[in-house]
Amino acid sequence: MAERFFQQLLRHPWWVVTAVLLGVALLGSGIRFLTFSNDYRMFFSADNPQLQAFEALQNTYTKNDNILFVIAPRDGKVFKPSTLATIEWLTKEAWQIPYSIRVDSLSNFQHTSADGDDLLVRDLIKDAESLDAEQLAAAEQVAVNEPLLRNRLVSPSAHVAGVNITVQLPGKKLTEVPEAARFAYDLAERVRQRDPDVDVYLTGMVVMNAAFPEASQQDMQTLYPLMLLLVLVFIGMMLRSVAGTITTAAVIVLTIIGTMGITGWLGLRMSPPTTSVPVIVMTLAVADCVHILVIFLQGMRRGLERVAAMKESLRINLAPVFLTSLTTAIGFLSLNFSDAPPFRDLGNMSAMGVVIAFFLSVIFLPSLMLVLPLRVVRGPAEGQVRMAAFAEFVIRYRNPLLWSMAALVVLLIAQLPRNQLNDVFVEYFDEEIPFRINTEFASDNLTGIYLIEYSLPAGDGKKISDPVFLRHVEAFADWYRAQPEVLHVNSITDIMKRLNKNMHGDDPAWYRLPDENDLSAQYLLLYEFSLPFGLDLNNQINVARDATRLTVTLRTVSTEQLLALEQRAQQWLAANTPPSMHVDGASSAIMFAHIGHRNIRSMLEGSTLALILISAILLVALRSVRIGLLSVIPNLVPIGMAFGLWGVLVGQVGLALSVVAGVTIGIVVDDTVHFLSKYVRAQREQGLSPEDAVRYAFSTVGTALWVTSAVLVVGFGVLALSTFELNAGMGLLTAITIAIALLADFVFLPPLLMKFGGIRNAD
Repeated sequence: MAERFFQQLLRHPWWVVTAVLLGVALLGSGIRFLTFSNDYRMFFSADNPQLQAFEALQNTYTKNDNILFVIAPRDGKVFKPSTLATIEWLTKEAWQIPYSIRVDSLSNFQHTSADGDDLLVRDLIKDAESLDAEQLAAAEQVAVNEPLLRNRLVSPSAHVAGVNITVQLPGKKLTEVPEAARFAYDLAERVRQRDPDVDVYLTGMVVMNAAFPEASQQDMQTLYPLMLLLVLVFIGMMLRSVAGTITTAAVIVLTIIGTMGITGWLGLRMSPPTTSVPVIVMTLAVADCVHILVIFLQGMRRGLERVAAMKESLRINLAPVFLTSLTTAIGFLSLNFSDAPPFRDLGNMSAMGVVIAFFLSVIFLPSLMLVLPLRVVRGPAEGQVRMAAFAEFVIRYRNPLLWSMAALVVLLIAQLPRNQLNDVFVEYFDEEIPFRINTEFASDNLTGIYLIEYSLPAGDGKKISDPVFLRHVEAFADWYRAQPEVLHVNSITDIMKRLNKNMHGDDPAWYRLPDENDLSAQYLLLYEFSLPFGLDLNNQINVARDATRLTVTLRTVSTEQLLALEQRAQQWLAANTPPSMHVDGASSAIMFAHIGHRNIRSMLEGSTLALILISAILLVALRSVRIGLLSVIPNLVPIGMAFGLWGVLVGQVGLALSVVAGVTIGIVVDDTVHFLSKYVRAQREQGLSPEDAVRYAFSTVGTALWVTSAVLVVGFGVLALSTFELNAGMGLLTAITIAIALLADFVFLPPLLMKFGGIRNAD
């Protein structure tokens, strides 16, 4: 039936080409609906417990999505009239940033002091240009010793300062993040023009959100053209056929258009991980094309007429190309087990691309090759001659190759425990991305963007003014300040101690928590009544006034360090506070720290299921239990060896690498399927011995295997140049896995087959 179908197609190639172009154009029209996600929450599913805890905390208090301006005077002195005037000006202008609800800086910090029996609450800096040296020194002394400012809005040495804008995004439009970030970047430029003696660094969660599509679009502008150029040059050199190269390019472009078009029609949002999809489907489309073209060109070089050569190529390749497309799609679909939605989208989009590439390769490619001008020199191809020589080498040294490869497999797999699950999510971005540069400067000189937050309830019907509760909060804050990873702790207890000192004539001896509940409540109420608009305590105290927010700011730390710190905090709470205060920390950093662990567990399930399905398909397709079971070895070994090698060279596995097994398991099967299908065909149809069957497999498919593998390695290797680490790491490890898979299929699988894979005796 399939043979008759393709005979009809090959009789009307122009009709087929036209119909396919129209169909892809229809699919491609969905590209206009593509949008980019610009929220770090995209990496977390709605049922993610860390996301739920974080959103519950943000719903209780004001949100802390922020934009942080770091002001760095070139002379290293913040407390001089010109720099303070710039900070004062920026503080006022920052209220114009879209969706801003609060602005905190040195200039509007609400400094409290005693005036007889009265409490004075006023801006720390006012009319900066009119301040004399004595006033500047006094303001600096207050700022660098104030726990709420030091390592948050001013450095201990007062060489840099910050202006922090809290932003509350409605979440109704995709333009909200770029709108706020664009305004902030423009405002930073206005600061530079106003005061050329300061450098301005922009960071914060809103800026990070804006950096995601920035990294994606930079990849699209640089990697895609580079990849296409490399692939076409490589294919041209290997096939030595202009028509074959043009046809391959057409299949690549149509596959990408079709895949991205369907993505648009389905309403899937693009994200940094999914920007790698065009590169992935490009390489997979090439693999299908090469297998069909190599056999087609070999047939013509033997003297076959063009249509007959294409029929022969389809007869030999249709089943294995279908099988490899099916197994590759299953591998990508296993990414639906991922805990991170962008990787699910990556899997689904790549699977769609695999299906489109298959149909284009077996329908569009043969038709186009029949209508394009084609000149082929008869005689054996160089590739076939080299493959015949290589086959003899493998057959002659089968035993040394088998045991040396087995030893290498054991050696590398033994290195798997060297890998540690670790991520530094700021380092998701390349060092050239402004967000990475600015964030590292901020963390090194002022404050960090890694937070751990707690909503600490007073419990037992008490309010936050309860002295016992406040002492527990103070002790917890002091414990955190003693940890080496911590830059700053924001706690209501620092305000309470300052107010108690103020209400006792600014006597330093009274810088401690009030002893009475009523006093604490009165001080807090008096202070709140004195605060200006936008600087209330809703970001620290809940509406019911029975819980308070404690925010810990960390240096740039890895996920393992962050989780270890939070675990120590939980142990401290359990040992030193009542059960009502035993709450988990919540923040975007905590979410990212947990997602790698959650993703590895879920992807182990997905990859295992994919392996079982793929193995079952191969058992049925090859109609040999022994060969099917042998095929599992070269399918599993490359992934284990690659991760072992990664353990030796790098030793760190993060969120992106947790999906590599799912991505590669379907791809590495491809070479195995093509080799085994030729091996089985040689034994069943021609009755060849295992040795001669290996010779046949190398001569018919060897060239195609190494060409397609090389293209895949180049393709995923180009991803290693990505400005987004999740793509770069995934691309590099996938390229390593595919290279090892080719090695396994060329020097490990044939000796295995010759030793254990005689079909006539096995079945």
